[in-house]
Amino acid sequence: MEKQLCAPEAWEKPESLTPVLQAKSRLENEKKRFSRLEEAREDVEDWLGLAEEENSEEVLESLAESLDRLKSLVEQAEMDMLLSEEEDSLPAILDIHPGAGGTEAQDWAAMLLRMYLRWADKRGCDVEYLNFQAGDEAGVKSVTLRISGENAYGLLKGENGIHRLIRISPFDASGRRHTSFASVDVLPDAGRNISIRIDESDLRIDVFRAGGSGGQHVNKTDSAVRITHLPTGIVVQCQNEKSQHSNKDAAMSVLRARLYERELRRLADEKKNRYQDKDAINFGSQIRTYTMQPYRLVKDHRTGTDETDVDAVLDGNLDKLIRDMLLFSHGGKEH
Repeated sequence: MEKQLCAPEAWEKPESLTPVLQAKSRLENEKKRFSRLEEAREDVEDWLGLAEEENSEEVLESLAESLDRLKSLVEQAEMDMLLSEEEDSLPAILDIHPGAGGTEAQDWAAMLLRMYLRWADKRGCDVEYLNFQAGDEAGVKSVTLRISGENAYGLLKGENGIHRLIRISPFDASGRRHTSFASVDVLPDAGRNISIRIDESDLRIDVFRAGGSGGQHVNKTDSAVRITHLPTGIVVQCQNEKSQHSNKDAAMSVLRARLYERELRRLADEKKNRYQDKDAINFGSQIRTYTMQPYRLVKDHRTGTDETDVDAVLDGNLDKLIRDMLLFSHGGKEH
């Protein structure tokens, strides 16, 4: 790969090198991961040897720390090995939509947005806003993100579904307990490197003035773009860029991702489990429940995984939930 990248003619068409650069980056990361595993194993063996000679509290504590580090690295390597599908290494396009319930549901959608932003930051992922519509009083009405990083789609694809929150509402003066729902859709973003043919005649493109928060933030030109794919009825929109051209490019990227994901579902015959056949954003259809009152618990209804530290989960600590979902989808859920 390095030889190919160093060839004099290689950079005449830099866009053709993107897949090579991505593959090279993945291999370099695998080498680094293997080196970290080797170092962690050697540390454990060294501390084991010392523990046999000197059974002191300090040595045993250092051994325990080394074992914890090795365990964490092995679990991370296990997760990466479970991500074997071709699309797992792609960036993810993540949509969040509140269910019925007005401000309550929109605030819950904003909490989920914060959770995924924190998760992405912890993993060193890049996040780009493709669309954002603020709620009337609080929260968000709709948000679309592109999250780029190692195995972003493979790790996030299990988040696809309905998320339920149970809490004492901060918007209810009577202090009553409320249940809110939000929908999360996760799509693989293959960019322009996918063989999805889109005919211009199949598209209806509408431009409109993007909403804003007032003052200088109000968009004064018709730069927002909404694209309807007539054969499938898929509608996408983008309003976060300042130019109509940039918004159209971003919307087309989301449309390609949706059509690509649609084709993946057809090939895998999993239509009943995907967003087009998704149940209403309501009771009985959730994949995960986040309970803050009367007790504190996050429960994944597919894997049976429980997390008692709700604040940590909402702060982006999703690795255990994601790992258990990957194991579950491969028939290896641990109890």
